[in-house]
Amino acid sequence: MEIKLSNTLIEKVPGFKVGVIQYNNIEIGESPQMLRGRLQLFQESIHFDLQDKNVTDFEGIKEWRQVFKTVGTDPSRYRPSIEALYRRIKKHTYLQPVHSGVDLNNFFSLEYQVPIGLYDFDALEGDILITIGDENAHYEGLNGRNVTFSNSIVSLDNQGAFGSPYVDSVRTKVTATTKNALQIVYLKPSTDLDNAERLLSSLQQMFNQIHGGEGRALVIS
Repeated sequence: MEIKLSNTLIEKVPGFKVGVIQYNNIEIGESPQMLRGRLQLFQESIHFDLQDKNVTDFEGIKEWRQVFKTVGTDPSRYRPSIEALYRRIKKHTYLQPVHSGVDLNNFFSLEYQVPIGLYDFDALEGDILITIGDENAHYEGLNGRNVTFSNSIVSLDNQGAFGSPYVDSVRTKVTATTKNALQIVYLKPSTDLDNAERLLSSLQQMFNQIHGGEGRALVIS
């Protein structure tokens, strides 16, 4: 499988990059107490910070809102997934445990203030292109809505759209039966290569520690 960024996206957003991690032979299940505890404590810390700050004051959220504007997406209508998480926490609607894959994704997304997608690798087909979508790019989202990605960043495989920094698809969601997964970290364009690689290494190490299996990470820019 080859994963590429479209020329259109790179031209619109100079410095755009993603981190991708492919996992094999993993076991998804209930999150260990360590992860559930860290996720709860971190949300409480963020909620405390939000007493004196706006959600859009956080650098990662501010940068991703600008990326959305640059490609033609209204970030007040279609918010980056990381902003949506922070807004839930501000309202004291904390994220509840789902399973180990989703919970770890949420933890790292909150920590690094970036959208992160986790996809069932065996539900993907062919190569992947991350691009700016048109009216033909759409899917049933995990938010229960049918979402169209015209003038929005979207990930495509041979079957069509499946993921984005806004909301991911039902088609490729990770479940307890998932054995192989693909993680796409929608990095801040301002992140340099060294910091991007450190982020991916930390994420992969913790993911494999919890789920077993093997992982292979790469920054694509």
